[in-house]
Amino acid sequence: MSAVLRIPLDTTPEQAARLLALQQGFAQVCNALAPLVQQTRVWNRVALHHLAYRQLREQFPEMGSQMVCNAIYSVSRTCRVIFQHLGSPFHLSRLGERPLPLLRFADTCPVYFDRHTLSLKGGQLSMFTLDGRMRFQLALKAEDEALFQTHRLREIVLARTDEGRFGLSFVFVDQQAPEPGAAQPVTEADAEIPEYVMVEEAT
Repeated sequence: MSAVLRIPLDTTPEQAARLLALQQGFAQVCNALAPLVQQTRVWNRVALHHLAYRQLREQFPEMGSQMVCNAIYSVSRTCRVIFQHLGSPFHLSRLGERPLPLLRFADTCPVYFDRHTLSLKGGQLSMFTLDGRMRFQLALKAEDEALFQTHRLREIVLARTDEGRFGLSFVFVDQQAPEPGAAQPVTEADAEIPEYVMVEEAT
């Protein structure tokens, strides 16, 4: 069983600008990786890391090592939905021998964090940005804090609403669920192609 804790961030204009810059930078890393997926048909997270990590670190030094890893995770995760879900129009069985389409990530794409790039302790949130850590004081309910004790944290996602407000989603799973990065089935909940991705079919 999974659970999602959504926390809106009350940002100043300066903080919102920093998060926007991070989101745009994250999309740039994803878009630099997408052509490699198209050329090699590789989107397994570990294999993609071995293929691309060093080059991406050199190309985007400001993103830091762990955020580059998170961008690789984002691309791998998105490709699983687009190329492996039976309901996707771009499932591998439908593409046949045709080249893979090219994925383009919009600046509105979510940013994935992990325990190295975001921490929450004593109600204080500390998160990576391109120009240093950003901190927020959060007032969590007792039942929200309990999730961190009873469930395993699988994903932390920063997203921006249509109104331009930022928020974090903490995705929890049962302790017995597969570790992050392990092969997991693509479920019906994952069926829709994310709205932040444009799929360009090869000509």
